[in-house]
Amino acid sequence: MRNLTRVLAAVAALSVVPSCAVEEDTIDTSDRPGFDDDFARASRATGVPADLLAAVSYVETQWQVVAGEEEHEGRPAGAGVFALWGDNLVDGDASIDAAARRIAQLATELGVAGDDLEAWAPVLRAFSQNPDEDSRAAYANDVLRVLSQGMQVIGEDGAVVASIDAHAEIVVAATIVPLVAMDYPGSIWRASPNFNSRNGTPVSLVVIHSCEGNYAGCWGWLANSQAQASAHYVVKENGGEITQLVREASRAWHVAATYECSRAGNAQCNRNGQSTNNFSVGIEHAGFASQASWQTGLIEASAKLTCDITRDHGVPRDRNHIVSHGQLQPWNRTDPGPNWPWSHYIDRVRDHCGDGGGGGGAAIIVDSNNANNNQAVAKIELTGAWTSSSGTPGYYGSGYWFANTQETSAPATFWFYLAAAETRTVDAWWTAGTNRATGAPFVAFNAGGGEVGRRSVNQQGSGSQWVTLGTWNFSAGWNKVVLSRWAPAGQVVIADAVRVR
Repeated sequence: MRNLTRVLAAVAALSVVPSCAVEEDTIDTSDRPGFDDDFARASRATGVPADLLAAVSYVETQWQVVAGEEEHEGRPAGAGVFALWGDNLVDGDASIDAAARRIAQLATELGVAGDDLEAWAPVLRAFSQNPDEDSRAAYANDVLRVLSQGMQVIGEDGAVVASIDAHAEIVVAATIVPLVAMDYPGSIWRASPNFNSRNGTPVSLVVIHSCEGNYAGCWGWLANSQAQASAHYVVKENGGEITQLVREASRAWHVAATYECSRAGNAQCNRNGQSTNNFSVGIEHAGFASQASWQTGLIEASAKLTCDITRDHGVPRDRNHIVSHGQLQPWNRTDPGPNWPWSHYIDRVRDHCGDGGGGGGAAIIVDSNNANNNQAVAKIELTGAWTSSSGTPGYYGSGYWFANTQETSAPATFWFYLAAAETRTVDAWWTAGTNRATGAPFVAFNAGGGEVGRRSVNQQGSGSQWVTLGTWNFSAGWNKVVLSRWAPAGQVVIADAVRVR
């Protein structure tokens, strides 16, 4: 079995543009094989179909190597690319081979064998270790859905991390869950018994958690009376579904700590010493604090949900009122982890609530990933060879682009639309590193193509924050800020995000 730590943790990026550029500070140039042959070898040794192993691993971790923490009392942390825990973690071995042996053991006990993947559903339900029958069934359906649709993940080096061809023979029936009048429209009601009254205390805080596990396992555990824990919501890994477990008017049990305002920007100090659960709404997110990145769909779905909560309860949309679990309970929690894109997340919450992202004086964020942009007013365009990366933490959104410096423009162009001529201040965001350009040139143009200003910045410093480029006069229409690669050779420029305010 290969050493799994040789696989880059940032394998959640689903697309890259191959390039000869090398971001020397952050990209491991050692051999980093994918998982496909590991799944195949484990299949040969155990008789468990290789694609089944791959699909289970994807549902558990999206093919990331994780080192989980205990998020909920009684639910141990998972580890490895299968997030093994409990009865599935045999002799402390979290390898692919160990997972295959455990699945094979369950198959033998249940009398399952062969290449009919749908016939393995009882094994999947048992492997999930979910305490709730509905959640066990949902977990098996999630695995079969991955098999039915197929999946491929490409690492930032252009190599295939793992892949599954679509199995058209598998038809996954839609899960029918009765919907009731919910606090958040479209969420699925799966009631948890683990709550009590707020005694009239108003909501004034939103707490962001990571489940430290998969979606079905998360809501299944929190809906069980043995858990002695709950949250108001759980967001699926891709943002495609949201479960509500506790009404917002009730007190969920999601933070085992009294509130200390020094951990939240000295906001709401009148709450010091109170249980944080009294005045907060908790949102769990399927995934792990140790994972390298979060899917754009999850961030978008969560931002819409948080917007709705803050709007309904009058909660300020800032980092003192939208906080992490680890921030409030730092002695034994880190979730949602260092790679949760906080700046981008708060901006998306504000955008969905109409606080930014549009014209008419509001700030416009142009991210390096168009999936994160409101493309009616913001978009990025790349010319020449740029490479996608999430190798250096502290990026804005879900990653960034880098390119070698050379005597060619071949720029990254951040486009933004203004309904009328305005004077705007432009800021840029990048990740810093010793191989970055010391004179990365940003040039601003109005909608007619005329240059209105420029500034060269040293990207070896001032990283992971907004840096002001200048205040310039722009015209109505599509204006742009161009990041050129024309700088001394032997360095890279970083195209991450631009803010127009």
